[in-house]
Amino acid sequence: MESGYGRPRPSHNAALTEVGPGTPAGELMRRYWQPVGLSSELGELPTPVRVLGEDLVLFRDGRGRPGLLEAHCCHRGTSLEYGRVEAAGVRCCYHGWLFDVEGRCLEMPCEPADSTYHERVRQPWYPCREYNGLVFAYLGPLARMPVFPRYDLVEERPDGTMVLPDATSYGLGGGVVLDCNWLQLYENVMDPFHVAVLHSTFSGGQFSSVMNLRPNVTWEPTPHGMSSTQLRELPDGRTFRRVTQILLPNIRIVPSVGAGESDGFERAGHIGWIVPIDDTHTRMYSLLRVPLRDGQPVFPPRARYDGKLWSELTDAEHHRMPGDKEAQVSQGPIAIHANEHLATSDRGVIMTRRMLKAAIDAVARGDDPAGVVRDPAQDLVTTIAGNAVVATAGRS
Repeated sequence: MESGYGRPRPSHNAALTEVGPGTPAGELMRRYWQPVGLSSELGELPTPVRVLGEDLVLFRDGRGRPGLLEAHCCHRGTSLEYGRVEAAGVRCCYHGWLFDVEGRCLEMPCEPADSTYHERVRQPWYPCREYNGLVFAYLGPLARMPVFPRYDLVEERPDGTMVLPDATSYGLGGGVVLDCNWLQLYENVMDPFHVAVLHSTFSGGQFSSVMNLRPNVTWEPTPHGMSSTQLRELPDGRTFRRVTQILLPNIRIVPSVGAGESDGFERAGHIGWIVPIDDTHTRMYSLLRVPLRDGQPVFPPRARYDGKLWSELTDAEHHRMPGDKEAQVSQGPIAIHANEHLATSDRGVIMTRRMLKAAIDAVARGDDPAGVVRDPAQDLVTTIAGNAVVATAGRS
């Protein structure tokens, strides 16, 4: 007879979860462009940001160029978040050193007028690029910087729609920052079986009624990651076919959870980057394609709990009707993977971890991991995520 007493104290899978400089997952993340802020956040003052365990400041200079610098001034360590944005860059509040968006020191007001010392000083910096209202940065080695990718679900411009940026953990609840490791959010996308339990029988049908049905699921690798195809047999003999995707290293593409009634294919309208702030905090940046009604955006449905949004629930209701945030964050700041007992329904999770491990190994060998684009002519990433209701084979 055994109890919990005296059991080993296992740990998490550090290679997949820890994201600071020099860590295996951190080096993988740094081989791709990562969103670090909203274009609309770049105002008169530098914006402090923490990403991949690094403290940085994001700003737009007076010429309109975005810049991302190490937060602590290379002079005496004062934070540049208290600096002043000027035409040529950001000026430190302590002694007035001025840095441009590539970290070059342009002025040292307290030094002799004929000093050239500023030419030999450079503030750590990262390249930036804006895309549909998000600011992206490349935090890896410049010699390995890939082409900036574009995504078909964003690039397509059907009439009556628009693309909007979002930074509020879209669809997960919990506001901007989630207090857990990034992997707990990422691998959840390849775990469709939880939908018929967590979002249905346990917490009361938060999505469309079709989503309550337990699916038959297959997983497949794709050029940029992997996909999950879920088939749900409808009472009228048709089949609801749903495809979700993850792209390396931290992108999720999840179709609408309110679909399943109409015939035809509906492309996913949401692409989200699950960005590690550090090992135990995560933020999601998203681009949403939304329809317009009378010129105003109409956002897709979000999970409902007895008619309430996640943010409207009381503490007691969060316990009675948990959602993704409760399920993922309650695994701990970093899930203790050695304590897991994975089953057949976890095949997508297992494949996700193996995919990440293979990408990490590629970086360690000096190769490009999957999904890194080198050819500018191949910069458009095609996606397959979406919902469709189709006739079952053999039925009219």
